[in-house]
Amino acid sequence: MSKADRIKQLTDKLNEAAREYYSGTGEIMSNYEYDKLYDELLELERETGIVLAGSPTNRVGYETLSELPKEEHETPMLSLDKTKSVEELAAFAGAHRSLLSWKLDGLTVVLTYRGGKLEKAVTRGNGYVGEVITPNARVFINLPTEIPYQGELIIRGEAVITYSDFERINAQIEKDEDKYKNPRNLCSGSVRQLNNEITARRNVRLIVFALIKADGVDFGNSREAQFEWLKSQGFQVVEYRIVNQDNMEEAVRYFSEAVAKNDFPSDGLVLLYDDIAYGDSLGATAKFPRNSIAFKWADETAVTTLTGVEWSASRTGLINPVAVFEPVELEGTTVSRASVHNVSIVKELKLGIGDRITVYKANMIIPQIAENLTGSDTLAIPDVCPVCGGRTEIRQTNDAKALYCINPDCQAKHIKSFEHFVSRNALNIDGISSQTLEKFIDRGFIRKYSDLYHLDRYHDEIVRMEGFGEKSYENIINSVETSRNTSLARVIYGLGIAGIGLANAKVICRHCDENPDKVAGISACELTKAEGIGTVLAEAFENYFKNQSSKEEFYELLKELKIHKEVRDTSSPIAGKTFVITGSVNHFANRDELKAFIETMGGKAAGSVSSKTDYLINNDTASSSSKNKKARELGIPVISEEDFLKLTGRNQ
Repeated sequence: MSKADRIKQLTDKLNEAAREYYSGTGEIMSNYEYDKLYDELLELERETGIVLAGSPTNRVGYETLSELPKEEHETPMLSLDKTKSVEELAAFAGAHRSLLSWKLDGLTVVLTYRGGKLEKAVTRGNGYVGEVITPNARVFINLPTEIPYQGELIIRGEAVITYSDFERINAQIEKDEDKYKNPRNLCSGSVRQLNNEITARRNVRLIVFALIKADGVDFGNSREAQFEWLKSQGFQVVEYRIVNQDNMEEAVRYFSEAVAKNDFPSDGLVLLYDDIAYGDSLGATAKFPRNSIAFKWADETAVTTLTGVEWSASRTGLINPVAVFEPVELEGTTVSRASVHNVSIVKELKLGIGDRITVYKANMIIPQIAENLTGSDTLAIPDVCPVCGGRTEIRQTNDAKALYCINPDCQAKHIKSFEHFVSRNALNIDGISSQTLEKFIDRGFIRKYSDLYHLDRYHDEIVRMEGFGEKSYENIINSVETSRNTSLARVIYGLGIAGIGLANAKVICRHCDENPDKVAGISACELTKAEGIGTVLAEAFENYFKNQSSKEEFYELLKELKIHKEVRDTSSPIAGKTFVITGSVNHFANRDELKAFIETMGGKAAGSVSSKTDYLINNDTASSSSKNKKARELGIPVISEEDFLKLTGRNQ
């Protein structure tokens, strides 16, 4: 293949990857592979002098795709040049006082304030034209809609969704193929919604990284002064460190150690000159400003041998491949497994047992296969399910092929459902592990939830099973009997209805007056009147009980249980107050128990700090954690458990 043909091939491939990545609809290659192909294209363009009109090296961003209104930016939003060398980063800074900060991996937004109020928010789009998302920005959980400054203020920030919120949202999605691939995908889709109610539920936050305009404010020619002033206006500003060539290595080391602990996604660092006038005087190239540069993590890689691929079945039937290889050290930890995601990637990597592969940690966190040095392409895609032995089929989902078990009676589908049912926040049947469930299902002891309450029928068989005995049997039966006393909300949560977490289950049950018949018969239209229940969740709930077998199983289960109504002391000192809990607890078994206690006293336990929060409970009240910082910024008291118990008037 000629160099000119390779340039065209790389341009097409990178543009396709960018289209999927920036639209938030999917991801067809890793950052590692994208950067590798991008660098190859850049080098070929330098060698040949050929730069195609659509080359990603000659284009700032990707075209906007949604139906949102479009608007041209007053100042073009250029990309940053990049390096993976700490030495090059230090050389760029030289003796100049500079700011080193996180390069956030979300969706860039430009915000305009006038008269102290948020007037407009526009996405980066292609760098010249973005999408107007003002209604959505108004519900970002940490973004002030009013500020003290009354002049025209234009800032840039990154809309992000934390890893913990990403995991929470994915946990509410039943089908594995519908789950979001990463927080950036989820954030992009959330910010560019036509319905900002959905945005609000996603806990999007905005981290500011640049001040573009603030007439009449003297910043003393300092970017750092701009950042500190923005903090005084109520904005969350990207974390930064003051650096020059002398302390660059130390600063990069600090960020590289911190990245694994971050709750927000980051794919590198940004270096920016503190001297505003000097930086502006340098101007820009057609694509890059000259006052700043991005630092991409130089991924630590290791070569190892692929020893196997495990195919893991889920309760939706999706069978995921997991690569198993000889253990290697990466970023200070031993790694021996990596998800390969789907059949398309298996084929793209041309995997085979015994192949020599290069592995790395994406953004220094998630183990991935970078490339296959052997490329034998001998790995067989299983035609039978590893759990039930039933037939499998390859299905096209979005732009990728995935493997599915098509046996509706596959044990994996049942095991995962039963695992959820016996979990702590559901029926809390202690002592029944997934291995035990698998054995009971295989032997036909349990086929539906209510069967768990009749295991005494199989006393003789259970005590004779390998690894069991009379004592194990008694422990299981005692746990089952204890679980009979429960709440309706725990039962509803335990059913595994798509998107219905324990908090939603409690809301639904309260809305239905703790009446099982009302719960099973409520319409989606009526359910949307409950606090925090949107159309999607309401329809999923209604559809579950429209299924006759699901409804029958629900009522059969209720016959085995003693449902106690949730008692809420609406006259308690904390009734109507909203609490957020962080850190470890001392007076309660766990945070869930503390949440339950708050709710019984008429309070509300929320997951994140916002202007609606009344108290943050943290036994380390002096901590510099993100939640403590946020609480202080909003003037919300940070209290210990002891302080909380004094508020309630009760002692533990």
